[in-house]
Amino acid sequence: MHEVRRESRNPPYLPDTLVDGHSQAVLVQGDSRVLISGQVGVDAEGRLAGPDLAEQTEAALDNIERLLSSLGGDLLRVVMLRIYVAEFARYEQQAVVEALRQRFPVAPPAATWLIVFGLSDPEWLIAIEAEAVLP
Repeated sequence: MHEVRRESRNPPYLPDTLVDGHSQAVLVQGDSRVLISGQVGVDAEGRLAGPDLAEQTEAALDNIERLLSSLGGDLLRVVMLRIYVAEFARYEQQAVVEALRQRFPVAPPAATWLIVFGLSDPEWLIAIEAEAVLP
């Protein structure tokens, strides 16, 4: 098994994004790149985790964590997130920040956040795509 090298970069000439739970860039060297489709706040049966952004964010991150575990990885292997927040939940984004800071307390992944008009189910408030590198 090969080692994965992952190094977060947060240079002083760019805004400090660590306070928002993500890095400006992540340098990665490894063997297997995993692309995870947008995970939403539902359980294995497709039931909504809850009506608010905090509950749906936790469920989406749980889904990402379970997918990575099934491939022999964990959240420490995540190098990039793309976070889609429904316009309706725009003002609840602090819940996402708190979840990211809890799940990625050290060397968080790079991230792009987008506010979208809506997702394919009107009850869904968030979708999170992830990229990870596994040995």
